[in-house]
Amino acid sequence: MKPEIRKYVAYVEDTLIEGGKEAGKPLRIAAVAAVLKNPWAGRGFVEDLRPEILAFAPLLGREMVGRLMPLVGGGGNVEAFGKCAIVGTNGEIEHGSALIHTLRFGNFLRDAVNSTEFISFTNKRGGPGNPVTFPLKHITKGGARSHFLTAEFSILDAPGPDEIVIAIGVADGGRPHARIGDRFSDMEELACETEVK
Repeated sequence: MKPEIRKYVAYVEDTLIEGGKEAGKPLRIAAVAAVLKNPWAGRGFVEDLRPEILAFAPLLGREMVGRLMPLVGGGGNVEAFGKCAIVGTNGEIEHGSALIHTLRFGNFLRDAVNSTEFISFTNKRGGPGNPVTFPLKHITKGGARSHFLTAEFSILDAPGPDEIVIAIGVADGGRPHARIGDRFSDMEELACETEVK
């Protein structure tokens, strides 16, 4: 049993100027999406999704990470990551979730970038052209607000009613000119304020 993949889509965005000021280092956000036939569509309510998870998720994870890493020059350049599933109208959101919320999929991306963090995500239902939108977060420092980013693009003919779009994305840095601090510094400040009171 193998996924029936109609197409792969690659997306790359390089930010050179932010807020009218040149970025010290351009920020690259890159993503790869797979458009595949929903293996559960048209079968009524399927109680056990595990056979397709075991068969499809590792193949998708391996292939998609293999296509994504060259877009950023390898996993060593990655600082943030995320993932997404959009299920066509004849499927359940659970169908997309089944393929991306398993270590058999996510560990390919985690291993490629040397991370043990959970991968931020979105999963939703939509039709052709529905925005593929998902948050990115730092691969090791979950509270680093500089790396709270969003990847967004669309595939004009996907997902069809019986399809699922699966996407993974990465960034090679944080926002240019990030200057709002992070969750960790907030926690330290709040702790100090409490002690003073």
